[in-house]
Amino acid sequence: MCPNCRAFVTTSDKVCPYCDAQIGPRAVDQRAPGEILGGLIPHARFTTMMILLINTALYAAEMVSPQAGIKEWGASVPAPMMDGQWWRLITAGFLHGGIMHILMNSWALFVAGSEVEELYGSTRFIVFYFTATVLGFWASSHFGSHFSVGSSAGIFGLLGAMLAFGLTDKSSVGSLEKATSSQWHIYSVVISFFPGVDMFAHAGGFVGGFAAAWLARTPRARLLWKESLLKVLAGVCLAATLLAFGMLYLAISRGT
Repeated sequence: MCPNCRAFVTTSDKVCPYCDAQIGPRAVDQRAPGEILGGLIPHARFTTMMILLINTALYAAEMVSPQAGIKEWGASVPAPMMDGQWWRLITAGFLHGGIMHILMNSWALFVAGSEVEELYGSTRFIVFYFTATVLGFWASSHFGSHFSVGSSAGIFGLLGAMLAFGLTDKSSVGSLEKATSSQWHIYSVVISFFPGVDMFAHAGGFVGGFAAAWLARTPRARLLWKESLLKVLAGVCLAATLLAFGMLYLAISRGT
């Protein structure tokens, strides 16, 4: 991918045919071992790894201090109980109900997240994941009937983004991605019907991720105006997430 606009180019291109940026050696060829934590976190997966670390830290906090009320005030609840607590639609996506829950979701997020982040770049990844999480828990709160937590809404959004790439990109990479994502979708549909699984969060997340990826797509020279807009949207998503956790902290401290 072009390091500037992330459009797909050939390995022989020295200048990007879309944005005219100079193309040097691939990041994987020039990456220094000590870039991020001794090379343990590849750049292409940086955002994915940050989400995993946040999820793990929050889960550890829940285990160390279960009386703190993190899940009580951060979980998604049925719409009649929401009472203006909008932050739940965001914070619920970073909380988990048990050790198997977070382990399974962490594995799925690492695999799907790495794939989507490599295909679309970090900016689009943030927009897709945020949109899927919010829409997933909105669907859960309006059509479900129980408290809900977990990163699966965002994960299903990433699966939707993978499908959107396979359908919109006509290259061999797109065909391969469509075939690969089909296997994920079969697995995801089956697991959504397991007892205790929030299928509404899964469905809403998938729709949100697919729609966002279908609209954003990968960078194209004639549509470079999208890049600035997507960067602004990604910034809004990050700011909203920080604000949501600030609201969660205030709710816990006040006990309301």
